[in-house]
Parts: sequence; C-alpha cells; structure tokens
Amino acid sequence: STLYVLPPGFVESSCRSRIFWMKLNKLFLQGKFFQLEIYDPYAGPVLLDEKLASRCGYVLSEDVWGNPVFRTSVLGCHVANEADELFSLTVNIKVSSFPSMRAAVTYTYPMYCSYPSWASREIVCEENYMEVSVKTDVPAVSNDYTVAWMSALPETQNVAYQQWQLMFVSPSGRKRITVSDAVKLGYSFNNTLSRVYLRAPYHSNESDVSVVSGVNMNMVTSTSMYRQRWLLLLIDTTVSCPVDGISFTDTALTWTVPSIIPTLVVQESTFLSKNIVMGIDDQVIVDPEENNYLLEHNETHIRITVPIGAEGGRLKSSVSGGVYGVIYSIDLFLEHTWTDAGWQTTKYTVIKSITSPFMPQIPTVINNTVPEERLFNVAFGHFLPDVSLVAITIGNVPFTPREAQYHGLKVYETLFSNRTKGFILEVSFDDPYVLKEYVNRNETKYTLLVNYTLSMGPEMTLYYHAAEVECVIADIELPEAVGYCDEKNLYLTLPTFGLHQYWDLYLGNTLLNRHVALTNGYLAATNSTHLILQIPLFAVGVTYEEVSFQKIKARFDVVLKKVRTMETLQMFSISCSFNYSEFIICHPDGTVMISAQMKTVPAIDMSKTKLRDSSCKPREYNEAHAFFKFHVTTCGTSVRFEGDHIIYENEISYEKETLPGQSIHTITRDPDYRLTVLCYYQAKETVVLGAFVSDSATPPPSGSGTIVSRSNTAAYRRVRQALNIVSRVSKDESFMEFYEPNMVIFKRSVEPVFLEVELKDESPGVELYLENCWITRSLDFNSTQRWNITVDGQVILSDQCAH
Repeated sequence: STLYVLPPGFVESSCRSRIFWMKLNKLFLQGKFFQLEIYDPYAGPVLLDEKLASRCGYVLSEDVWGNPVFRTSVLGCHVANEADELFSLTVNIKVSSFPSMRAAVTYTYPMYCSYPSWASREIVCEENYMEVSVKTDVPAVSNDYTVAWMSALPETQNVAYQQWQLMFVSPSGRKRITVSDAVKLGYSFNNTLSRVYLRAPYHSNESDVSVVSGVNMNMVTSTSMYRQRWLLLLIDTTVSCPVDGISFTDTALTWTVPSIIPTLVVQESTFLSKNIVMGIDDQVIVDPEENNYLLEHNETHIRITVPIGAEGGRLKSSVSGGVYGVIYSIDLFLEHTWTDAGWQTTKYTVIKSITSPFMPQIPTVINNTVPEERLFNVAFGHFLPDVSLVAITIGNVPFTPREAQYHGLKVYETLFSNRTKGFILEVSFDDPYVLKEYVNRNETKYTLLVNYTLSMGPEMTLYYHAAEVECVIADIELPEAVGYCDEKNLYLTLPTFGLHQYWDLYLGNTLLNRHVALTNGYLAATNSTHLILQIPLFAVGVTYEEVSFQKIKARFDVVLKKVRTMETLQMFSISCSFNYSEFIICHPDGTVMISAQMKTVPAIDMSKTKLRDSSCKPREYNEAHAFFKFHVTTCGTSVRFEGDHIIYENEISYEKETLPGQSIHTITRDPDYRLTVLCYYQAKETVVLGAFVSDSATPPPSGSGTIVSRSNTAAYRRVRQALNIVSRVSKDESFMEFYEPNMVIFKRSVEPVFLEVELKDESPGVELYLENCWITRSLDFNSTQRWNITVDGQVILSDQCAH
C-alpha cells in the first residue's frame, strides 16, 4: 500500500478522560473496505483484531449514525508514554475497493493526549474490557484488612524475586499466576513510571458476578504483588463494572449505576461522592436538563434518563415481522469521582452504547379528502427521515413516484411538527383506477385502494402497507320521467343517464329489456339523452283503472330498481283516459270487459243485448253501445285449447222482437246482431296475486294504509289429491324447485308464497279453474278465521286482503 494525504473531513479525533477518540466519516467509505493498524515505532504496524482489542484496550465500533469509531486507553498497547503525562498513538487507516484489501490506500493519522491529573485510582468500564490503574506511591496495605488481602498474605512468601505476579480470588478459589500467564488468559498487566494497571476481559474464568443495588456487576478481585530485597509491594487491582442496568419505557430509557460498589470501597462510612458528570460520545453534557436529560443520584444509585428520540441519539426506522417500528440508539458515558479512607480519590468511568428494543409504530392513514373537490387527499405517516417511498400501487397497478406523477397522480412529502414526515397522495375521483359503486339512492361510493412500498432505514428494508380510503357523495341525480298520451298509446320518457349502469327499468318483477318490450308490443327509441317508450293502450302491462263503455282510464307503471341489489328506487306511472267506442279487455284473473258498438240498420235496442247466458245483460248501455263485464267461468263461456293457448269464447247477441201473426214464418223488423268474443291466455303463465294479511283483531289506524304484521309466521304446505290434482309450493317464482311434501315452510308476512296447482288428468273434457283460494291460520278447511284471495275466480280486494 501507498501512503496518502488524508482527505479533509475524513477523520475527527479528541482526547477525553484519558481515552483517545477517533471517528471516520462513513461517506468516504461507501462501497469500500477498511482496516486499522496500530503503528508501533519499534515493531511496525500491528493489525487491529477483536482479540487484540480487548487485551490492549482498543474498541472498534460504530456511532449511532454508522460512522466507524475507534477508542483506546492512553495505557493501551503501543501507546507512547512520556512521564505519565503526554501520550501519543499513530493509526494507519487502510482503504480498499476489495475485500482482500489489495491495492489499499493507507492514511497515517497520529493522535496526542495530555493527561497530567491522574487520580489515585482510575477505573474504566469499556464495551469490551475493564481497566484499573493505581498509583504506586500509595500505602502498600490498608489499615483495614479485607478478606481478600488477608487471604493473599500467605502467598507472598512464594512471590518471585523482582517479578510482578497476580493473585486472583474468586468463588472457585485463589489463583497466583505470572504476568505472562495472565496475558495468555486475556489480561494485560504493566507498570509505568508512577502507575500499575490491569486490563481484564468481561466474564473471564477469574471473574464473578454480583448484584449491587439491583445491578449486575462483573468483578475481578485481584492483588498485584512485587518483591525486592527489602520490599514487598501489594497493590489492590480489583475492578468491577456494570453489565446491565438498562430499562426502557415507551417514552424513555434509563441507565442505572450503583453509587457505592462495595468491592471498590473499603469503608463505606468514609465514602464521599465528589463529582458526577454525564456525556454523549466524547462530549460532556454540562447542563443535562437543557436537553431534557435527567441525571439524578442518591446514596444507592446514579440514574440517567433520556427521552426516546432525544438529541444526541438516533431514531432509526426498522421492520420486524412485517411491522414498522423504530429503534433508538445513544452512546453515553458516566464519570463518578469519589473519595474514601482506603483511597485518596477514585475516578470511575463507564462508557455505554445503548440500543432500545424494537418499538412498533403503526403508521396512520389520514383521509383529508374534500368531497367538493372530487379529489382524494390521503396523508400516510408518521415516518422518520430515513424512510423513502419506493412504489405506490393504485388498485392493482404499481407506480414509481415518477410514474405516478406522469399518470396524473400527485405524490409528495410533507413535514410534521415533531420532525417526522409523511407522504401525500392526491387522486381524482374520476381516475380509472378508483373504484366506483352506486349506493343508497343518489350517492356514489368512491374507493381508493392503495399499497405503499417503503424503504426503511440504512438497511433499506422494504415495508408494505395497504390502505383503503372511501368517500361517499351525493353526485347522482335520479331520473325524472315525463308521461303523455295520444289517442291510442301511452308514452314514457326518461333520461338514459345511469340506465343499466346504476339502475334498470322493471315491469313488475320482469326486467324491461328490448326483448320484453318487443314481445309486449312496446316501441322503444333512444336519442343521445333520453329513452322514449311507446305503450299501446291494449298492450301487456297496462292496468285499467276504470272501464266503461266509450271510456277507459288506463295506467302504465314501470319501476326503477338498482342494478345489483334490486332495491326499488321509485315508480314511474303514466295515467290517461281514452275514449274508445269498441274494445275487449281480457284481464289476467279471467275477467272480461267488452264495449260493443251498434252497427246495424235499422238500429237495435242495446239494452236488450245479452251473452250466451241470457241472464248476463250489459252493465251499461246507451243507444249506440253496450258494456259487459263477466268472468270466463260464467255466462256460458266455452273454452278450448289451441297449441300453447287457452281460448275462451262467448257471444253477444240481440233477442229479436216478433210481430204477432198466424203465419208459420216469424216476422221481425230487427236486424241480426251477433258479436263473437274471444280471449286468448297462455296455457302456462305465472300470475302473481299478492296479499298482505293484517291482524283482524287490531283495528287499522286512522288515515289511509294498512297495518302489516312483521312477525315471523309459519305457512303450512298442504297437498290435496282429488280428481288427480297436485298442488306444490315453489321456492321462487321460477317454479323450478319445490319444497318437500308435508314440510313446514317459514315465511315472513310480507314474503310471497308461490303455489302451483296442476291437473294430471289428460282427459280433454276436464278443465282446471282457480275458483276459491284463501288463507287460514290452521290446517282446518273449515276454519272460520280466513282471508280470501279469490272467490268464484274473482280476486278479492278488501280491508283484509290487498292486491
């Protein structure tokens, strides 16, 4: 490798509390690999690895922003020491584009640290090692003999001459080893001009864990021993550091360290806390409360509380199990200085990198849509600045943010007051990817289906979130129909907007399409805006409200129903009176109405016309017309079958008056008058007769209308076998599926019952008429409580039964 000049801004360093701090700017290392070498002026460069780091007092990690950080103790390996006051260290930074580090560029960076004010004892608790350094001019043995010291005394007789040895005391017993053997176990021991130091790894075999004020402490109890001709030096090099003490809530983290550590304080009664400071990274926080930090202490604890998201730390977005959340990290240090009778001054430093557990943060979708603008405005947040929008799917169509803008969608970021951000999406109601559904009477429900794809944090983990936003507005105008009539037809005109898309026209329960219109003899025409329906007076579907000779009051009804739900929205009716001198109306229930016109010369008396049954006379008449009304089962009406039709036939005739005389020939001045009446019915046709039954015991309320019972009632199916007749109840009006015989059928009082009566006898002389039909509450044919639907073939319209 070749030495190069450092790029400006690549390295920052400082000296804080006898610790070298060096930080590398990660922006200079993007897409590259790096290594650190410790340059020893005598041995040359030494590659920094994990095993060397803990033994030599090095820490290589990252700060909360991902920048590489290197820290080392001024008593670390390969650090130049001038009189225990001035320290220097040179680091080689090797950068390469290859993992093998070939063709690496090497930058040399020297660091200097001045630290003249040593305490009698200084302890550093780093991430990967514990270090204690003690002045060698302190008294060899305290006046207060501890158990550890007393147990070490017998071993002093075996201490080698002019050689440092270490005595470890643990629950497993005592162990006396040389310094070289301690190095093999991961320890580092040495002495300087005025100090002795021991560096130990966490959780070694010689260590022990004890609980102090609720905090687990890793402790190495050791005595350093040195013997000369007239001198035996025993130095307490015990060290104890916290390994936990971190707790979290939803809003804050708390770091707790014991105020008094018994293994480090011989006489607790003489303990006096002198100073406590906290810091972040390598900077002391002079006024913690100014940054919303809380530093508090009492006789047992020192506690630092930091709000989640506070300055100095970093909130980072993360994804766990498909759930979005945040992780908060902060690098803290604590310095506690105290005095006690055993030691003049102890400076206790703990450096702690704290990372919270994953904290789920459910994003919210805020619907800021203003219906009047016909524009969806959807805010999606709240997110940290390290979140970016990768793609957005509308319906089933994915877009990148740029593609969305090209399509006409608006996607942009917005900042919130709490330093988070969100993503705003604007989509027109009329966008083809917005779902539209006709609801209620005159409203449209617009539905925006969105699937967000976000990139989270520096790891760029993908996060998916689906959202559904709805807006219902009254933007549909129900059509208004206009009706009018001419001499022979009724006309209905209504707008074509929404027809077949939102609603359909029905003739009763039958969809009024072109086929039905053609079959019924209607004429349908459309222009760019309206449908015009022409209905002949005597076409199927026309209701005759009043019929008399020379006058017909006819009505035509169509129902507007929703396409999907078949819900009735409104009914359009056109009613007109027609002056007709001659007509015949065959009603579905078998009622026949005839207006016969006198066309004879000389004229006849229309009051004397009759049907085949001479008792059937005209209901109304004048000198030119006679009006008859009868049922097909009366007045001598005959019936015959032709193909798929049943034909009922009767005849209107005039009974001539004869002059008295003796001749065998009849003499009359009246002309012949015979008018044949034919009614054609489909042999197989479903005719629905509706009946709403009310409780006869409850009088109807004042005003028009009828009280309709809404309670569930049971309709019992009854099968009657007589003259080879079978009756069945159909499940619906298609008469394709039927209930089983003797089965109890539950129906609401407003639900229709579809009854079929079939004549099995094929004899041509046998006909089937629906003569009497009624409803009872029991199976008894003679039940006195009954509601008639038809009597003698006539539909009954009464207070108890409405057609």
